[in-house]
Amino acid sequence: MDKDTIIEVKNLKTFFYTNQRCNKAINGVSFSVKRGKTLCIVGESGCGKSVTASSIMGLLPKLSRIEEGEINYYSERHGKLRIDQLEQNGPTMRSIRGGEIAMIFQDPMTALNPVFTVGGQIGENLKYHAKITARKIRKKTVDLLSDMGIPAPEQRAKEFPHQFSGGMRQRAMIAMAMSCNPRVLIADEPTTALDVTIQAQIFELMETLKKDYGTAIMLITHDMGVVTELADDVAVMYMGNIVESGTVEDVLHRPAHPYTRALLSSIPVLGKGKQQELEPIKGSTPDPYDRPVGCQFQPRCDFATDKCGTAPVEESCGETHSVMCWYYREVMNHEGK
Repeated sequence: MDKDTIIEVKNLKTFFYTNQRCNKAINGVSFSVKRGKTLCIVGESGCGKSVTASSIMGLLPKLSRIEEGEINYYSERHGKLRIDQLEQNGPTMRSIRGGEIAMIFQDPMTALNPVFTVGGQIGENLKYHAKITARKIRKKTVDLLSDMGIPAPEQRAKEFPHQFSGGMRQRAMIAMAMSCNPRVLIADEPTTALDVTIQAQIFELMETLKKDYGTAIMLITHDMGVVTELADDVAVMYMGNIVESGTVEDVLHRPAHPYTRALLSSIPVLGKGKQQELEPIKGSTPDPYDRPVGCQFQPRCDFATDKCGTAPVEESCGETHSVMCWYYREVMNHEGK
């Protein structure tokens, strides 16, 4: 294990149980999040990105459980911890969650409490984890809102979430996550509701946190532009598996999985104008309760053969580059890439 690794996920399997049916939402995922590095997890909606984040944060719903695997967190205070074995709302998990490992949620309206002021909610996190005086909490709260580009932060700190616009709620949520300078920041589509100028400010803040405090960032996104700009490492997810992983250069410039290649082909390139041809990924993601046999991408893949009826194993296609595909050599050598 690398000495810079802060979170190490090994063969994680998180299943959901409803109406006597089992959805294998995460089915054998492995990766590591490193100090001062950004890991971007990319994939279509429903591929398991947010469930992976919820598993790490200990925020899974009651009808789900971690069936196999390990989530190891290397804490400065507690040493090595198996997060998957901790009680979800026990004292150890509560001391880590929000302080050492923080999360920016995708929907701030469901993450913020409607009956408490925004400043009060940010202050509560500081009070629990930072152990500072009430005066310092108030000042820090206003400073955080100001850093997020929220106008009149003293007044806004006294207001409730419904008085904020969608973008401002998202910024308040980010302020709360960043309040304790966490060692690990998990950002689940953090800028979905924001315009591009505010997006740039938020990403700049995240980069500052990474450089100044060595924060490890796990960024969940659909946006390949964000991946290009921010990622050090990339993991491409499809139907509960990481189908390809490597450095940002490996994955974006030498895609080895047909799904990664299809994702990149479906994105418009700035400067090529309206004449460029975009190739949408054919078909749609399978029903998680009625999955294809073998490779999950097989029904949508141009390279599929009968061999794909057997699930591929992870193979190395470079020093830092791995893939789950029988035909990765053909994909990498394909002239249309």
